Amino acid sequence: MSTFLELEGIHKQFGSFTALKGVDLAVDKGEFVCFLGPSGCGKTTLLRIIAGLEAQSGGRIEQAGRDISRLPPAGRDYGIVFQSYALFPNLSVADNVAYGLVNRKVARAQARARVSELVQLVGLPGSEDKFPAQLSGGQQQRIALARALATSPGLLLLDEPLSALDAIVRVHLRQEIKSLQRKLGVTTIMVTHDQEEALSVADRIVVMNEGAIEQVGSPLTVYREPATPFVADFVGRINVLEGLAEADDHVRIGPTLFECRHGRPHGAKLKIYLRPEDILARGEAAARRKAQEDSADSVFATAVLGSRFSMGDPNAFEAEIEKIEFLGSYCLVRISSPALGEQKLTVYLSLNYLSEQQLQPGSRLPMRLMRGRMRVF
Repeated sequence: MSTFLELEGIHKQFGSFTALKGVDLAVDKGEFVCFLGPSGCGKTTLLRIIAGLEAQSGGRIEQAGRDISRLPPAGRDYGIVFQSYALFPNLSVADNVAYGLVNRKVARAQARARVSELVQLVGLPGSEDKFPAQLSGGQQQRIALARALATSPGLLLLDEPLSALDAIVRVHLRQEIKSLQRKLGVTTIMVTHDQEEALSVADRIVVMNEGAIEQVGSPLTVYREPATPFVADFVGRINVLEGLAEADDHVRIGPTLFECRHGRPHGAKLKIYLRPEDILARGEAAARRKAQEDSADSVFATAVLGSRFSMGDPNAFEAEIEKIEFLGSYCLVRISSPALGEQKLTVYLSLNYLSEQQLQPGSRLPMRLMRGRMRVF
């Protein structure tokens, strides 16, 4: 792929506050990139700088080989969709979609044909004569998307476009946006604070924190191989265990030695990060496989199914269930064990497994920490 958008050293200062700290990023043509991070991390400011709605304090932006660093919004090639829809309430759907075409003085017949094509594309044929107030939130956002695409921009910018919608509509519309982006091949950047949203639609995720990029990678890479403690903690659930480095790739957690690659000197204090699905219960493979079939889009589908082990395994231990939180086909289970000292873990166990084994708070069961999934920072 060829680079379509390149950011070099983007810096933004608001008085004494530094919103962006020298951001560098390259986005390929046709790529779907998500800016993900907590509120105030700088992701929306970065999007607005790309759009020319904010001026960067320093740095350079190049789009399709053209330096757009100081161009006004009208001089840049993009369409944008905001969280609040930003439709004109006094204009019909057709006139809202055609707004950019009218500004470009496109012939009326051509504009009318383009509007009809786009309204069909976003799944709302026959709504051209309606007004925004007659549409649901999801429908209004579809029209806002059609308006952003009307001029066939090279870049589509989405500023938390789904956050004002209810959960069911949000999940449905994000998949439609992804499908539409694939069909059109338009380079897309979406800002979101919703990690599940980013994991489900992005080709690459840019995780931001306090005005800087913490990690850039595919959803699976960011989830499975977090580059920093912040990424590990922000993307998905995580267990953090405190331990001490021992020789030969072992760590001491509480009174127990576990196998774990760490590369630290003997006696060094460690924090060991481990996802709930990477702590396995013996004999759970069949139940987990069945639950995965029922929840193919779930983050749990990344879990490894090999849960056969013996209590002679160096990372195996017996645990007691303290609490079970029902989440649907899976449950979040809090466990404790003398092997871990005072530290506790949360694990995912399938509902099938819990039912088959008749497990409840107070039950004991064998568990294993997956050596290859334990990350040390």
